[in-house]
This record gives sequence, structure tokens and C-alpha cells, in this order.
Amino acid sequence: VQLQASGGGLVQPGGSLRLSCAASGSIFSINVMGWYRQAPGNQRELVATITSSDSTNYADSVKGRFGLSRDNAKNTMYLQMNSLKPEDTAIYYCYAEVTTTALRTSRYWGQGTLVTVSS
Repeated sequence: VQLQASGGGLVQPGGSLRLSCAASGSIFSINVMGWYRQAPGNQRELVATITSSDSTNYADSVKGRFGLSRDNAKNTMYLQMNSLKPEDTAIYYCYAEVTTTALRTSRYWGQGTLVTVSS
């Protein structure tokens, strides 16, 4: 199983970005998917999660600005980030709790995508 994260980049404060995370491989099902982020010198922070039934949870720091969705047919998750602030600058890592076709469940991680919010 591989997770491919994409969509990061440089954006001005107040701008928007959409991150994607696509899972591929011997996937039987995917339960929870989510995003963490880590800024230099900071601890890793859980940003948002989404279940297979589209139940979402967000960190207080992003509530009302970020929206998480998924396309189960494509095994892909999307993080829409609006009203971005300089403090959102970080490397964003996606993960997925995957049950493989061998019926083994593990957490898999994407490679990280850099989001920089700066004028």
C-alpha cells in the first residue's frame, strides 16, 4: 500500500490550497484517513480526520477554515484549506488505516507535502 500526498505550495495569507492523498495497492478497505502537520521546532499536530462514513473531526486551530472530504471509489482524501495563516506553514502528512486484501490492518503514511503561507 502506498499513499501519495500532493497539492502543497506557497500561498499568501488569506489564500487557499487543496491537498490530496491517494492510496493505492492491495486495498480491501480504508477506515480512518487524516492529516497531521509539523512545523519546524514544533511537535506534530493532528489536523483533521475522516471516517469511512464521512464523519470528520478538526483541530480547534483549523475549524471553520479547513474542510476534509474523501472519495471512497478513488481511495482519495482531500483537504481544502481556506483563509490560510502564516501559522499554517508546515509539512502536511496524510495517513490511512488500511485493511489489505490479506485482511491485515495497518496505518500507512504519505511522504509529506510542504505548505508555506507567506507574503
